[in-house]
Amino acid sequence: MLKEEKESKLAKAVEDFLRAVDKSPGTYHELLQTPVFTASTWLEDILDGYDRDPADILRGGSPASGNDGLVVVRDLFFHSTCPHHLLPYYGSAHVAYVPGDRIVGLSKIGRLVDCFAHRLILQEELGRLVVESLVRDLGAKGAACLLEAEQLCMVIRGVRKPGSRSVTSSYAGTLATDHAAKMEFLASIRSEG
Repeated sequence: MLKEEKESKLAKAVEDFLRAVDKSPGTYHELLQTPVFTASTWLEDILDGYDRDPADILRGGSPASGNDGLVVVRDLFFHSTCPHHLLPYYGSAHVAYVPGDRIVGLSKIGRLVDCFAHRLILQEELGRLVVESLVRDLGAKGAACLLEAEQLCMVIRGVRKPGSRSVTSSYAGTLATDHAAKMEFLASIRSEG
């Protein structure tokens, strides 16, 4: 389906939603552009991860030197959407990998996180997909991803606990089996410089 067709269908769905809650865009001036703005936001900023291929993101790079240590990128801001209530969650991703035959630019790690985060996905699944992709698509010997996030489904509904953060972790390869490597990763994301 073409982008314009998706955007048109989504804008119509948003308009139908607004009418269903008795807030017709025709009745409320401030809502006139809401269907179009919402459709564009969802397709370009919230669900654009479905259009990205993790293997393409991790393509290229440089040969690893053979004695490359743990590569850690921490405090990567991310946002995602819970598939249960379609509410956002956001926080920090801390990602590490043990190089195999090659390394990639550090910005690609941030792009990889966004590739999966910009989907309707549970936090636990997000971390798992990041580490699996680093092992599969980059050829990393091991990978880790720790996510700390504030889930709006816990803030504005249900238990209503503002400021609460959920922490999930995923490990693959040597970072799943080598205790010392896992401890090095955890220490690096806790250090202050």
